[in-house]
Amino acid sequence: MSGPPPPYAEGHASGHGRVFQSAGDQHITEHHHHAHHYAPGPGASLFAGTTTPGPGPDSVRVPLVGRAPAVLRDRADLMRRLRTAVGGDSGQIHVLHGMGGCGKTAVAHAVFTESARDGARVGLWVNASERLSLRAGMLAVAADRGAAPGELAAAHSGQRAAADLVWHHLDHSAEPWLLVIDNADDPAILEEGGWLRASPRGTVLVTTRYATSRAWRGAVLHPVGVLPTEDAAQVLCDLAPHAGTPAAAEQVALRLGCLPLALTLAGSYLHHQLLESWSMDEYRNRLEADPTGLIDQGAALDSGRPESRHLVSRTWQLSLDALVDQGLPEATTLLRLLSCWSPDPLPLAVLAPASLGATGLLDTTRVEPALRGLLDHSLAAIVSAPGGTDGEQPVRCVQVHGVLLDSVASGTPADQRRALTEAAATLLEAALPADGGVGGGFVALLVPHTVRLLREGDVRTAERVVGLAICLTQRVHETGDYSAALALAQEAAGAAERVLGAEHQLALSALQRAGRSLFRLGRIAESEEVHRRVLRVRERVLGPDHPDTLESCHGLQQPLFRLGRRAEALSLLRRAADGLRSALGVEHPRALRSRAMLIEELATAGDHEEFAQVSPETVVDCERHLGADHPTTLSARHAYAFGVARLGAPEDAEPLTRRVLADRERVQGPTHPMTLGVVVLLSQVVAARERWEEAVELTRRAISGREQALTAESPLLVENYSQVADYLARAGRTAEAESAARAALPLCERVLGPNHPETLRARRVLGI
Repeated sequence: MSGPPPPYAEGHASGHGRVFQSAGDQHITEHHHHAHHYAPGPGASLFAGTTTPGPGPDSVRVPLVGRAPAVLRDRADLMRRLRTAVGGDSGQIHVLHGMGGCGKTAVAHAVFTESARDGARVGLWVNASERLSLRAGMLAVAADRGAAPGELAAAHSGQRAAADLVWHHLDHSAEPWLLVIDNADDPAILEEGGWLRASPRGTVLVTTRYATSRAWRGAVLHPVGVLPTEDAAQVLCDLAPHAGTPAAAEQVALRLGCLPLALTLAGSYLHHQLLESWSMDEYRNRLEADPTGLIDQGAALDSGRPESRHLVSRTWQLSLDALVDQGLPEATTLLRLLSCWSPDPLPLAVLAPASLGATGLLDTTRVEPALRGLLDHSLAAIVSAPGGTDGEQPVRCVQVHGVLLDSVASGTPADQRRALTEAAATLLEAALPADGGVGGGFVALLVPHTVRLLREGDVRTAERVVGLAICLTQRVHETGDYSAALALAQEAAGAAERVLGAEHQLALSALQRAGRSLFRLGRIAESEEVHRRVLRVRERVLGPDHPDTLESCHGLQQPLFRLGRRAEALSLLRRAADGLRSALGVEHPRALRSRAMLIEELATAGDHEEFAQVSPETVVDCERHLGADHPTTLSARHAYAFGVARLGAPEDAEPLTRRVLADRERVQGPTHPMTLGVVVLLSQVVAARERWEEAVELTRRAISGREQALTAESPLLVENYSQVADYLARAGRTAEAESAARAALPLCERVLGPNHPETLRARRVLGI
């Protein structure tokens, strides 16, 4: 366009958008969407009271953010810091950063309102969600601070740098000011025009989803996250006070991940219902079917004009669109993959570029940039998860908010979802450590993600996911967390039965894993029932000599042995050991495990000759084929030490037992249930050698560890209570012995039975 620049026409505000117009320009509507996390109670006005705009050419004095929060929940420390910054020396830039929907604009609005109300500073508000709205808003700020029409026209035509004009008038403002630059989710547009600067006359407050940027150099960064549970529940109670109790509100808040936007939408929905009046409990239950859709209905009921930043189904798409514009479309693929897992911390090792590249979802060179993009836009965070017991190092993880994951999952096409689920299972399999390879903390972190896959999978992915869950159950079991192993095995069995059928081999394998965990937890009768059910089906479907059928024989003999049905148990174990050795070979781990178990039962049966013949050979075979530190090798040596002690040679058993204890402590840790089992054996060995004080201390160590892992009525634990009472009595500590026996006897009678050897032992201590 030739000729002199047209005169500048002042802008004006209209409705929810701010419209700026200059001759030769199209209308630019600047939308201010506010992810508020608190609203006035029922009957309050939809919009907060606003002050009359100042003398500027546009309502940059009024933050058009929809309904303003009347009370800001759990932002006291942040507000204190910002009040100090605004009320003190000027010249600083403060950046509020966090994921979409966490309430950054609400905090900025509160600071802005307080500052303007107190007359301490002139409040100026600009939307930076787009280049045009940022430019128009900043020029309106210049006009507010006294820029003449000719200056504005020169800036518009390019004859004068627009940002320089704005900051010239801000630097020379007669009044101190607070400038809020809201929704600056693309810092590049601030840098390109030089729009972000510090000034001695005022304070700049930026809200952004972008956590790291060169634009923030020298600025004071303030992360804004989700609310604490109590405050999140109070938000719901404030919005819908008649929908339920604080306890019910807390459950809804937890399901929504305490995210302010989701809380606001949920509370608005509950408050504005006309034809139905759900309680908070009903709302929480209905969230399971379609969480994203139900949450977003709160926006329509509240304002009737749901917009992207007000919807959980859309608010994060703004960030993903920005990443696409930055050349990172892979970030969307990665986030969709993450939505297959749970919102719990996911070890970064699962996203190893080589493993992820092998799935075909992402090129190996694009994994790191995609993850960094999600982190930069506050769509994900790096967290450190505890590494478990026994000195295991913390595990670096990535974590994504649950509501965000639900939103992304609901927007992913079904055909892509299946491919993503397959890839998610493959990546967990690749990260799953080999036997004894990684500590229990890392293994435990994989469990909730596997459970999510089990619950979300369909027939096309079920075999892969259930197979993964069974492998993970075994690893969790090996760490000694039998309760977690049982829960995962039951999830896997339920998913397999639901999708594949009750007699599918994966369903039976998952049930067998559940039976083993039940046994270790002392739930012996339940363990027998599960193992017998699996054995019956396998004998009918696979035949009596199939390795899986023989594995069921091995599993069933354990609870039978504990129930005192030793002849049946020994028969099943011989069948398993001989059959697996014949079918799989002497070196196969499954065959060696049954042979290792046979050592203990031969000793218990008092078969000196076969014990002496079988035991040394089995230990040597385990060490040769599995390695000295393999769990089965340790079990074989443990059983051998037990047998030597049982068959009357405690002086020979003690060095064997101490060696096994040292190795279990080194390999599995001092509090592992199998380690504690060796501690009990050693206490019995030293008791047989009449070292009563040492026996007391060892048994108390076992009790202390087992009380952390087992229920109060676990047979193993109850037996230890009786044993320590006996050792105390033999050590001459009569009062302690009688006190321990009085506590143990009712448990022994109830759990073990009136004629069990440990029940009789407790009675002897009491002289009954």
